[in-house]
Amino acid sequence: MTTPPSINEAIAALKAGTMEARRQASRELVSIGAPAVAPVISAMREGDNDLRWYAARILALIGEPAVHPLLSAMQEEEDLDFRRYAAAALSEMGEGSVAALVEVVLGDDPEMRGFAAAALCRIGEPAVEALMEAVKGGDRRAQSTAALLLWKMGEPGATPLTEALKEMAADRGSKTGGGDQEGNS
Repeated sequence: MTTPPSINEAIAALKAGTMEARRQASRELVSIGAPAVAPVISAMREGDNDLRWYAARILALIGEPAVHPLLSAMQEEEDLDFRRYAAAALSEMGEGSVAALVEVVLGDDPEMRGFAAAALCRIGEPAVEALMEAVKGGDRRAQSTAALLLWKMGEPGATPLTEALKEMAADRGSKTGGGDQEGNS
């Protein structure tokens, strides 16, 4: 598959353009959308961290069409900086990347699990429901991994637990007639 000239020109501007040229190229690539994903990932793999930052922002703004190609590139690429920027892009995609990231977190690649876990923690609230499903229905490793991620998230992940504790306390209070533990009303 050949890359359209407009994508090639925008990628060239990302690599060697002025700051304004890079910004314009970024806008163009985002507006092109899905067809720009593979060339942007390729540039991200070859570039320095400055280029990777621009590429990550572009992929994050393109969103869901970039999720699986970016995860595949992360699995193939051993460069830690590339993986960090890719994980940052996935975390910026928010809810659109949650299902794929949860799948990676529950998968067998320990390095990829770490990057996916970091992305899910940054996503926060939109990831809670999918992680709660893993806690309730997964195998022991999946349950432990999901529970640890919810704990690591802090408030967004703790909210379901907090609500469950409140319900338990309310049930306990109604069973004792609303009095305190000592039975003193």
